[in-house]
Amino acid sequence: MELQALPTRIGQVRRIVSAQLRYWHLDSLIDQAALGVTELLTNVHRHAEPDKSCTVEIELLLDRLTVSVHDNDPRLPELRDADITETCGRGLAMVAAVSESWGARPHGASGKVVWFTLPAPSEESVESVAAPKRPSHGAVHTATHRPAPRRRRAEHTPARSAVAG
Repeated sequence: MELQALPTRIGQVRRIVSAQLRYWHLDSLIDQAALGVTELLTNVHRHAEPDKSCTVEIELLLDRLTVSVHDNDPRLPELRDADITETCGRGLAMVAAVSESWGARPHGASGKVVWFTLPAPSEESVESVAAPKRPSHGAVHTATHRPAPRRRRAEHTPARSAVAG
């Protein structure tokens, strides 16, 4: 999903990520994924230059969920030792605490991707529901959301297979 990392949009992205994880029957990951994507988007809002444009992607590959945020600022984030009484500067520490792994890498001529992973429960441990099945193991499944033109209802695109890059 492409967006401006503004406070009003962050809540919408949380809801979209939550809905996609429910669609994939990964309800147990919703709180961690929503917290992580909120912290990454808040960092874009507070720190990214020259603009607040970014892209959010969630991807399920085998037993791993990856959430990534790409922005146009080439400066890589640094994990700070933050005191628990501080109200700012704890975002990456929170992402590190709730995720299995996280990182940042340069992307293109100017920009970066910050990502985190969560272990996805095996399909056998996911309760069977008559709703659409979770994507099969062995393929990459990427949820892609495109903003709808103004005055039109936004479309929700279910997972589709893609090749990892």
